[in-house]
Amino acid sequence: MPGIDECLLEAMRLPGARGASLVDWTSGLALGTVGESPGGDHEAAAAEAAEFARLAAEQRAFAPDDDPADAGAESAAGPAGTGPPVEDLIVSNRDSYHVLRFVGPSFDGSVVLHLWLARAEGNLALARIRLGEMARQLVLT
Repeated sequence: MPGIDECLLEAMRLPGARGASLVDWTSGLALGTVGESPGGDHEAAAAEAAEFARLAAEQRAFAPDDDPADAGAESAAGPAGTGPPVEDLIVSNRDSYHVLRFVGPSFDGSVVLHLWLARAEGNLALARIRLGEMARQLVLT
């Protein structure tokens, strides 16, 4: 299974990828970075991504409905009821996308993959699918 560096390099193979990082959303620290950084500073971008992830993860409004039929269901982040209530966050502006994918609780539960995509070349659907796969692989390492 790939480690952090291999995972980030794989993210950079996505069409339109400008930069990628693995961020601890509780501390704001970048655990690994590759490529460019929004604003030119990887540490500042990691802190800002962490703040955004923390805001979404701590809000009950984004939690899945408590449906008894889903009891025991497993999400991409792990078994039901563990980890943050969201799978990913997407922010778009006129020239790029930022995709933050939460990594499951087996990999500390407080980590997100942050991918910065050029809007003209990027494929948002493909990026979401591939980041989900990368997050599951990191969980198993």
